[in-house]
Amino acid sequence: MTRVWDEFVATVFDVIAPQTLLLLLLLLAGISGALWYWFPAWVPRRWPRLPRLRMPKLRWPRFRRTRKPKAARKGRKSKPEPVFAPTVVLADGTLLADRLAAEGRYAEAVRQRLRDVVGDLAAAGVVTPLPGTTAAEVAAVVATNRPAMAGSLGRATDLFSEIWYGNRPAQHTHDERMRALTGDVRNRMREGTP
Repeated sequence: MTRVWDEFVATVFDVIAPQTLLLLLLLLAGISGALWYWFPAWVPRRWPRLPRLRMPKLRWPRFRRTRKPKAARKGRKSKPEPVFAPTVVLADGTLLADRLAAEGRYAEAVRQRLRDVVGDLAAAGVVTPLPGTTAAEVAAVVATNRPAMAGSLGRATDLFSEIWYGNRPAQHTHDERMRALTGDVRNRMREGTP
């Protein structure tokens, strides 16, 4: 048996170089491994039953395949939900911004009024603010989508930035000005002015 085997191997090596044969065997092993790993789902996993012979059921091992979610497979993206809620009304029916202004916390009242109007714009579908979106970016989107609101919202954003980021002490007049600007934005939003 060994002599026959030796002659067979010698004949094969006469036709194919040993390095090429090794490369072909490695390639064959890689292809069979890949086919085993990504075994197609349409191939039946067991052999058909023969009418008279009872054969044991042969099953291929089931490996978990990593699959993308259905939305990603079809190319659809889910719409992100807005970060801001519409105008915050407290349990007693007053606005949170009005309560902050009554307590003398004008800078926080100015910020809350801007947050309320951004929440109303998000609820109306004008903007979709995501985490990390700045007030200036929201104003730029509104200026693109609804140019009539751009002036009032831009001035409100500037006032907010001047007080909140510029460390300017807020006063009652600033709160009243922010109330007027956000009221104007809401009126234009109700009118549906493009």
